[in-house]
Amino acid sequence: MTSPQSSPARNTASGRLLALQTLLAVERQNCFADDAFAKSAAHANLAPEDQALAFELVYGVLRHRATLDWQLNAVASRPVHRLPAVVAAILRLGVYQMRYLERIPVSAAVNESVKLAKGVKGRDWSGVVNGILRNLDRTEIERPDMTHDPVNGMSVTYSCPNWLTQRWIDQWGFETAEAMCRHTLTIPPLTLRTNTLRCSREQLETRLVEEGYTVSRTSVSPEGLILEKCGPLQALPVLREGWCYVEDEAAQLVPLLLDIKPGQRVLDACAAPGGKCSHIAALMQNTGEIVATDPEPRRLERLGANLRMLGITCVETVKVAHEADRASPWRHVQEGFDRILVDAPCSGLGVLRRHPEAKWQKTSAQLDWHGKRQSGILERVAPYLRTGGVLVYSACSTEPEETTQVVSRFCQDHPEFCRESTARWLPPHAHSLTNPDGDFLTSGFRYNMDGFFAARLRRT
Repeated sequence: MTSPQSSPARNTASGRLLALQTLLAVERQNCFADDAFAKSAAHANLAPEDQALAFELVYGVLRHRATLDWQLNAVASRPVHRLPAVVAAILRLGVYQMRYLERIPVSAAVNESVKLAKGVKGRDWSGVVNGILRNLDRTEIERPDMTHDPVNGMSVTYSCPNWLTQRWIDQWGFETAEAMCRHTLTIPPLTLRTNTLRCSREQLETRLVEEGYTVSRTSVSPEGLILEKCGPLQALPVLREGWCYVEDEAAQLVPLLLDIKPGQRVLDACAAPGGKCSHIAALMQNTGEIVATDPEPRRLERLGANLRMLGITCVETVKVAHEADRASPWRHVQEGFDRILVDAPCSGLGVLRRHPEAKWQKTSAQLDWHGKRQSGILERVAPYLRTGGVLVYSACSTEPEETTQVVSRFCQDHPEFCRESTARWLPPHAHSLTNPDGDFLTSGFRYNMDGFFAARLRRT
């Protein structure tokens, strides 16, 4: 909290204050909400129930922000975006509790918001907050009509930025765009991928049931389980013991496209934090060699820790600088790789339900930037694929600039690479999750998966 005029004083220890601090950190630092929450919670010393409330408030406000602002703007004399960031965040926290958390009385939501406002250094905003929230409690706010103004109506109803709503309507049509916007509001399932180096899916399922958890099998992935209401992840024994890894079902399908064989040599060019890398190692039965690279040392440390937890020993981690280092980061490699995975850094627009802060951080201009960066990574790793080898390019996005256009441009510039249909290597239920080029694409979010793309290229 850098400015005394726009910072909450730390004079109470409450879940709401933790939520406020996290929301301000996300806005000011343009960071991930989970990272900001973990950092703030580490110093809060809250009871588990207060920390759980704070978590729900942070993600609820981020998911529903456009809807909250629409309601606030209907009764406030000044638009929310023109208020100091700390006041806007307090109001959003208040109206989220009033409209979405039935277990919290409206009076409590208003009073606690006023208390937060009194803690703001500088001007006393408590009267403004009290007046706006009480006025909102007396007013029924209608949402805009999607029939007459589909973009604004959909944006407010499903809390998506206008530019993204317009883009999805143009690309996919109204019905699919509406499903995609609605999907950003859903709470994602906790999906586990079995670490087959430790156990089978059946053994993992049996153990979880015996330990009192409710589980179900994923619809498509042959190694996935969906866990219901497990409490804090760090308390889950099967995770601590490396029996499984938390990973969305769509991401679990990407390594299958490599058609990995034990003993092969594999490059995972954007490996951290290690979900797909560890899956590849399991498919190789922990034999052969995987070179796993990432430009950030802290992410490589996390990758190494995850691999050790899972009992994986066939991976060599290497720090590279994809953008800055013009020399090859693998110049010491002579024999090349049988398989290469490029799980490229991207906008993350396919995982907005997991990272709802990205709805308010991303812009359409960033998509071209990501596409150029992704093309650069492809250009640099592709020469290290052996003839006959397979390269899989993937991204947690369904936007053309980051997916189909990157692959099409690469294939046009490199005729020695042949684009192959992914259907042959996907489980039967996933055959419908392909586009006309045969790429894996989960647009529309069938099977309650994240939005993902993957293309399979063979070097001839």
